[in-house]
Amino acid sequence: MTAPRFSPVEMLDRLVSFRTVVGTSNEGLMAFVVDYLKAHGVHCDLLKGPEGDRFNLFATIGDRSVPGYILSGHVDVVPADEPEWQSDPFVMRSEADGRLIGRGTCDMKGYLAAVLAMVGPLSDMDLGASIHIALSYDEEVGCRGVPHMISALPDLCATPLGAIIGEPSGLVPVLAHKGKAALRVCAKGCPGHSSRPDLGVNAIHAILPVMMAARSQAQSLEFGPLDERFQPPYSTLQVGTFSGGQAVNIIPDHAEAQMEARAISGVDPKDIFSRVLEAIEIEKASGSSAKITAEWISSYPALALDREHPLAHLVSEISGHQPVEAVSYGTEAGLFQAAGIPSIICGPGDITRAHKSEEYLTLPELNAAADMILALGKKLSV
Repeated sequence: MTAPRFSPVEMLDRLVSFRTVVGTSNEGLMAFVVDYLKAHGVHCDLLKGPEGDRFNLFATIGDRSVPGYILSGHVDVVPADEPEWQSDPFVMRSEADGRLIGRGTCDMKGYLAAVLAMVGPLSDMDLGASIHIALSYDEEVGCRGVPHMISALPDLCATPLGAIIGEPSGLVPVLAHKGKAALRVCAKGCPGHSSRPDLGVNAIHAILPVMMAARSQAQSLEFGPLDERFQPPYSTLQVGTFSGGQAVNIIPDHAEAQMEARAISGVDPKDIFSRVLEAIEIEKASGSSAKITAEWISSYPALALDREHPLAHLVSEISGHQPVEAVSYGTEAGLFQAAGIPSIICGPGDITRAHKSEEYLTLPELNAAADMILALGKKLSV
């Protein structure tokens, strides 16, 4: 039986059709990819996450005992609830100007489609180094899936020479990005009539010192440390969401704030919350009747690859573009780097098109990504 072959645009159409919204099952997409890879004789492992309905996938073209390169990307996409979509966002639409419109076309199923469409040609090559395909889940909520796959890598392959994470970068290699951590702070009080605040415990009042500590920390970060590669050139902290209370005449018995830190290279994003965590401990020690808790939502480290690293030279050669120093958004690349795998970002599309209605990748961008993957195979051929 002849193994199926898809053009990059045909593969992208198939991938978009799977509604792999972050936090939901990706089993259908992964089953399709596994069947496709096995038809090409590619060894692959489907790795179930602790959620039970989500999977990472790790596959290898070539000899797993020979060090090689990881082509990595996430299969989850953000929800497509914007009313401005002109058609079903999970049915890819091709426009006359070359735009391929659909949720995830740019972020980042376009890169994955380019990689998967080239499996046939890569399998036909006599590779001197292995090429690994790593697909992860739930990247969009803080890179929750990929750590499980990274921890399994020592049992799956020889230590990789590098990882290329295909987030949309205009196919320009990116050497560095900020790290991120997100924290949920909750306060629990006691409800009652607002005319008798002495008989209740106001959860919003209890959480206010914590939020003020976050604001103070955010302001102090502007003074450094600084890294001019980033915009802004300093680490940041913000309160992203806040909720609490039921009505103006009821003492609020609950309050919740979610906070996010973005850290320049060399700074642990969790350390940015030092004043916040200190304020929580002070509130606990004050004798307040409110109960305050803090929970880490997600965390991943910054990325920093030296411009002279062999991986930077390799990706510059196969992409046809010189590296840029840094971007301010985050990716799974920092986690691969923290595990001892040199990493770089390079994928098709523009990040400004992601996470919005009528998301698109152009056909030339998609084909250029496929050409880059093919160039990697030729570079590694003996």
